[in-house]
Amino acid sequence: MRVLAVADSDSYLKWAACLLGDLPAGCETDLVVVRTPIAPSPEQIAAAVHGRPAPPVLSARALRREAERSRPDVILVACTGPVVDVLVAEVLSGLRPRPVFATGLPGISVPATEKAWLFRSGCDLFVLHSRREVAEFGEIAARLGGGGAIGLARLPFLRPGRAGGGGNRVVFATQAKVPWERAEREQVLAALARLAERRPDLDVVVKLRALEGERQTHRERHHYQRLWREMGEPGRLSFAAGPMHEHLERAAGFVTVSSTAALEAVAQGVPSLVLSDFGVSAEMINLVFEGSGLLGTLDQLAEGDFRAADPEWCAANYFHPAGLDDWTGLLAAQAAGRETPARSLLDGPEHAAARRRARLRLEVPPPVLRYGYRARRRVRRYISGRR
Repeated sequence: MRVLAVADSDSYLKWAACLLGDLPAGCETDLVVVRTPIAPSPEQIAAAVHGRPAPPVLSARALRREAERSRPDVILVACTGPVVDVLVAEVLSGLRPRPVFATGLPGISVPATEKAWLFRSGCDLFVLHSRREVAEFGEIAARLGGGGAIGLARLPFLRPGRAGGGGNRVVFATQAKVPWERAEREQVLAALARLAERRPDLDVVVKLRALEGERQTHRERHHYQRLWREMGEPGRLSFAAGPMHEHLERAAGFVTVSSTAALEAVAQGVPSLVLSDFGVSAEMINLVFEGSGLLGTLDQLAEGDFRAADPEWCAANYFHPAGLDDWTGLLAAQAAGRETPARSLLDGPEHAAARRRARLRLEVPPPVLRYGYRARRRVRRYISGRR
């Protein structure tokens, strides 16, 4: 099979690069980034692809030309939902021969959402990463219809490592969306500072998804490094970007509010903590950790109380036996033409306006879009002031 993977942000690029590496021997693969306002920086690209050649950043039109030139059997659309929909329905539609369109979600996807299914319902294969995710999205698919097959794959960046933590680093993995409030983020930094004060032998590191000014999949309203400066840096913390697995290789402990990196830490045998102070819910993106044995508090973080994950929880959530993975077999069957192409649930005039907005993000250069956003805000502020 010839597989072309298209990513639009840092997390999806990392996922796509790893997933391509898990394809059977003999597959030919290419990786590109489609230009959007959240396209990763050169530094983020280098960190995401783990030594592969840096993929080119293409406009939507250049992506279409590349697909026409290379004639892939499969296009892996590793993008945010609205971009997946517009790429499959418009930018890449009408290719002959028609490729199989595969997609997926790059991290924890519990609870499953209808929105995620709707945006990806034009794809022939939806790749998920736990039996629980497959069951939840399978229920949505049966209820709403549309879409294609659902395949199971081990999260490709869950690298088995040493047993137990043996380094001197505590890694806090940030998450752009949660916690949302500034005061809550300051509480996390304060607890990390207390740990660093109590344990001077530890190197307490805030692992950033993106440096200040870099784009990422989700907008981060209160960047941790900026908050730390504004707090007057009341303690000894360091901030770093780069591949998570490199940080975990030296980790004695790991902590997060909600991040797929918690699964990486479990895979590498690093004692961990998932903070529950701000709630355990779908909104906090940490509901999946109920029953894991990893939930704990800021006070426990300050005490360095890290722990191992419950084995039964692991088996049901992301650490299933490799023999259960079926996504490559489903992909091969679809590439051989043995399956009916998927039907999108977003076709129709009632969805045309939303697709036009998504297409705008692909067609208009990001600096122009950002200027337009700022201009609209200035107009709204002016009008509000006049009132």
